[in-house]
Amino acid sequence: MSSGLKFNETLHPGVEVSYSCEDILYQDRTEHQDLVLFTNPVFGKVLMLDGITQVTTADEFIYHEMMSHVPILAHGAARNVLIVGGGDCGLAEEVLKHASVEKLTQVEIDASVVEFSREHFGEFNTGVLDDPRFDLVIADGMKFVAETDRRFDVVIVDSTDPQGPGAILFSQDFYDSVHRCLTPGGVLVTQNGVPFLQRQELVTSIERFSKTYADAAAYIAAIPTYFGGHMALGWASDNAELRKTPVAVLEDRFKAAEFKTRYYTPEVHAAAFALPRFILDAVEEGRAKA
Repeated sequence: MSSGLKFNETLHPGVEVSYSCEDILYQDRTEHQDLVLFTNPVFGKVLMLDGITQVTTADEFIYHEMMSHVPILAHGAARNVLIVGGGDCGLAEEVLKHASVEKLTQVEIDASVVEFSREHFGEFNTGVLDDPRFDLVIADGMKFVAETDRRFDVVIVDSTDPQGPGAILFSQDFYDSVHRCLTPGGVLVTQNGVPFLQRQELVTSIERFSKTYADAAAYIAAIPTYFGGHMALGWASDNAELRKTPVAVLEDRFKAAEFKTRYYTPEVHAAAFALPRFILDAVEEGRAKA
């Protein structure tokens, strides 16, 4: 037991989020980052990398469902999907719920994070590594998208924030390289932080999307772990119609997919693109700068 111990996240200047710790389950310094897993009475298991909260067992379903089902069901014919990052494999679990997905490639820079997650996050990634459609590549995500000859219908970037090893995944070179390996009409979805506290991150990503993709946008989800209000998920495609997919079409596709969700619904999908004014302002600023 670790009575009285707390882990504090100080990602945002002027704000500190404190998690009480019941037990430390694992703590290590990997080749790429400091990692700690502990239990909290509200969020269950909490994983922090370099002092920043990455995932909790209590609310991971919100993030993973919205990162995966929105682009796949909007696309409607995604056969090949790429995940960059996502070492906890929770996102992979959601993608693989789509029987229409023939192959899922996941590129993760840190093999130890995947092995760690296999052991500690069975609540939401059981079976992923044994699925014959799943191809795990331990490599640098930037290098992979710049060099691969594979093509993908959907690319999902489940990254850390734009600092340390995750910074390159927010660069113009990275977004351009992803565009190169997308099939025509494919879609890129990214983790873009909490706009109330990380507005410039969203503005910059939209600006960079707009230089390469015909449609640069964002959608939102409410994830309790990520303090500060709505989380923004970046959206980039050369097909502007994808994010306007009618609810009736989404309902038909979701029904045909034949799996249950805890957050995602076709109605929530469509509504997620209706942005509060302050977030829309950030998106429009990014477009205008391109």
